[in-house]
Amino acid sequence: MSRGFRQSMSGLHTWSGLLLGWLLFAIVLSGTATVFRSEISGWMRPEVTASAPPDGAIVAAIGWLSSAHPKAAGWYLAAPDERLSTTQAVFDDTTAPNGYRDIALDPVSGSPDAIRGTLGGEFLYRFHFELQIPYPWGRLLASAAAVLMLIALISGIIIHARIFKDFFTLRPGKGKRSWLDAHNVLGVLALPFHLMITATGIVTLLAMTMPWAAVANYGDDLAKAFAEQSPGLVSRDAAGTPGTLAPIAPMLAEAERRFAGRIGRVSIANPGDANSVVTVANHDGDQLAYAASTVSFAGTTGRVIGAYTEARPAQQTYAVLYGLHMGRFAPWVSRWLYCLCGLALAGTIATGLVLWLQARQGADGFGHRLVARLNVGAVAGQPIAMLAFFWGNRLLPFGLAERAAAEVSVFFLAWGAAILVGFVRPVRRAWIELFWIAAAGAGLLPFVSFALTGRGLWAAVLGGDRLFWGFDLMVFAFALSFATIARRLAAHRTPAPRRRRNTMPA
Repeated sequence: MSRGFRQSMSGLHTWSGLLLGWLLFAIVLSGTATVFRSEISGWMRPEVTASAPPDGAIVAAIGWLSSAHPKAAGWYLAAPDERLSTTQAVFDDTTAPNGYRDIALDPVSGSPDAIRGTLGGEFLYRFHFELQIPYPWGRLLASAAAVLMLIALISGIIIHARIFKDFFTLRPGKGKRSWLDAHNVLGVLALPFHLMITATGIVTLLAMTMPWAAVANYGDDLAKAFAEQSPGLVSRDAAGTPGTLAPIAPMLAEAERRFAGRIGRVSIANPGDANSVVTVANHDGDQLAYAASTVSFAGTTGRVIGAYTEARPAQQTYAVLYGLHMGRFAPWVSRWLYCLCGLALAGTIATGLVLWLQARQGADGFGHRLVARLNVGAVAGQPIAMLAFFWGNRLLPFGLAERAAAEVSVFFLAWGAAILVGFVRPVRRAWIELFWIAAAGAGLLPFVSFALTGRGLWAAVLGGDRLFWGFDLMVFAFALSFATIARRLAAHRTPAPRRRRNTMPA
């Protein structure tokens, strides 16, 4: 019975990992990159060298928005911090492709004019759970992939009777056995992290994928459900008469006093109306739980009209799980551990995809050929797409219309090209060629970036520019890794299959 159960779990592990394995690899790799979302955004906006305190940057941003977009229904601002110096602003704009703008503002002037148009690390963050697919389908697909990932992890634990012994076993140059060892080591190395990040990823989208509790309690009254879920958000109907915002600095100071902490986000609803509301939230990186305390003000008078700190046990539990997934609380050491464990999870998925083929050596059916070629485009193509995104940031013209969207197009064009290479070239040659392309793209990127911006590893070390020397060293490390993989693939020779000796009597 035990043997039969384990065998059934083996099949579940194999097919749950393969079914959306290529998509899971992209989700995990982009999610790993977003551990340094702020740093990636800073690298992609090299023009921004000044910094300002959060309250001063918010005041400057509101000054620019008041003159440039006074009729917007709302302004939503994220204050700069020690990781990112720009102020992030989101507001509705009928001329934008999606009906809203998400831009970075200079922390001193409050203007975006001298900053190149880019989504920065925000694109990788959004792609991680939306896959650039319209709402809600991208999120539903990402959630389904996460559920399959959790099934693969749990079934993998069940089928590995010697799971901790396998952790210390790595036999290179042994074909299928080596791939299985690598898969086991990468899977067990950070198994608690793999389980945590997958389970909490499912939880972050739970309200959308399992809405029945809200439907049972509120029916179609979604406004009431949202109001009870987020009682700290104060809203007032627009009066329909013009109003002028009171000075914002005293409101920010009062909010900081009540938080006993720093500002994180500021939203202004109906900023040009007499019933405008200013809501200030504390920084989401100051605690594990991803639930900010808020203070709301009447926009035209600066009077406090609401203050809230979440204390409900169920909501606090959800906020802690959400915070664990986001990792915003993590200091530098923990953030690097998040990154390394995320890379281990991506490696677990990639070796699992290759192992599926290794276990079926000699097969030549359509499914086998399809998996072999999709593996090339997914595993080697995703890093190339991310590098192309960074190259596009440096090479696209500064004043290009909808420049941020053009960078995203470069990402998908490069990924599509890599998938095409996987289908038109012999599989082994495609692996080698794509990894050499990735190595060249990563190795040359810091040089091109330095030539075009004047900011790079050499100047960064001399000037103490930690952002740029850190980014460049990381890219060089990936270039070396990709080159090593390409060389190992080129040197590897698949052993000829052994002939079975005829044991039948003559």
